Amino acid sequence: MHVAYVTPRYGREVVGGAELGVRMLAERLVEHFGWQVDVLTTQALDLRTWANELPAGGRDEAGVSVHRFPTAAPRLADFDARGHALLSRPHRASVEDSREWVRWQGPHSPELIDAIAASPADLVVFYPYLYEPTVLGIERVRDRAVMHPAAHDEAPIRLPVFRDVFRAARGLVFQTYAEARFVNTRFDTAATRQLVVGLGSDPQPGEPGPARAALGLGDAPYLLSVGRVDDGKGTGVLARFFGAYKDAHPGPLKLVLAGPVVHRPDDHPDIVVAGIVDEAVKWGLLRDTVALVNASGFEAFSLVLVEAWHAGRPVLVNARCFATSEHCARSNGGLVFDDYASFVQAVDVLVADGALRIAMGAAGRAYVESEFTWPAILARYRAFLETVRARS
Repeated sequence: MHVAYVTPRYGREVVGGAELGVRMLAERLVEHFGWQVDVLTTQALDLRTWANELPAGGRDEAGVSVHRFPTAAPRLADFDARGHALLSRPHRASVEDSREWVRWQGPHSPELIDAIAASPADLVVFYPYLYEPTVLGIERVRDRAVMHPAAHDEAPIRLPVFRDVFRAARGLVFQTYAEARFVNTRFDTAATRQLVVGLGSDPQPGEPGPARAALGLGDAPYLLSVGRVDDGKGTGVLARFFGAYKDAHPGPLKLVLAGPVVHRPDDHPDIVVAGIVDEAVKWGLLRDTVALVNASGFEAFSLVLVEAWHAGRPVLVNARCFATSEHCARSNGGLVFDDYASFVQAVDVLVADGALRIAMGAAGRAYVESEFTWPAILARYRAFLETVRARS
């Protein structure tokens, strides 16, 4: 089987997100099944600018044939301001206006679109739905198109341009049942061949002591957030909630924000903005945290929850995110919050009840071992792709 993935960014330099999901699947299809796997992407690393940073052309990366094409123009500096009026009432936008918004958002790469159309792959797999390579590329190969939407309930998905994008795919791969319900209800795609399958986790070495020392945590208890420090990911709200919590609950508890910093929160003596940490530090932090907190209201899966449960720790998530809330409900491995009062209540319980933390961590680990082991994921994914190819 010959599969080509289309994604805006790709490589080990890209931290988290849908792009990590592409790389995890692409490398394993080569390693486990010997398939020919291409990746068609841009030279960009930074989704805020789409600047061409990596070399153009093709190269082998862990057995995957990666082809990078230049972006023709950077994202406009006033992109957010331009799109504000459109996204405040997305259901009223015209198809032409919403296609223009997709162009503004980028990455705009005509060479990449031409390469998608010219790909000889049996299936062309788009991941995620949101960006121009998917919107324009899926039109060119719809008879052999599969899409991992990585969809959640956000304003852009209500733009009319995406109705045709979702309906063009011959196969849809979802990461949670909640995502599948949302997409099928919104776009009437229940008749499209589809699969619900998540991602696996690869626990790495990393001990709490060196991780604590690296961040100067001493022996203080801490909550941990892993991922982009970005208001769009909920970290701004998390920092404000935590600051208010500490004002009312003095003590040693800290909050660690580990990941690339887009929006730095206001300084606070008990908030540690660690920036990007290596895998050993990340796993050391996971293994000793009071709880892993994912405050984002817009996640399609959240691999870091799987990692926290692999480490035997409970999680705390935003109740407004249907994917992370589904994980907690199915696993009994975490708590949810939807406002400051419920955040305080959840943190109080997690800090005070060690037995509950252990029980939730164990329940989460059992959930992961039941649902998200790589052998089971890959067997189901392979069968799905082979079926879509046979019927296309």
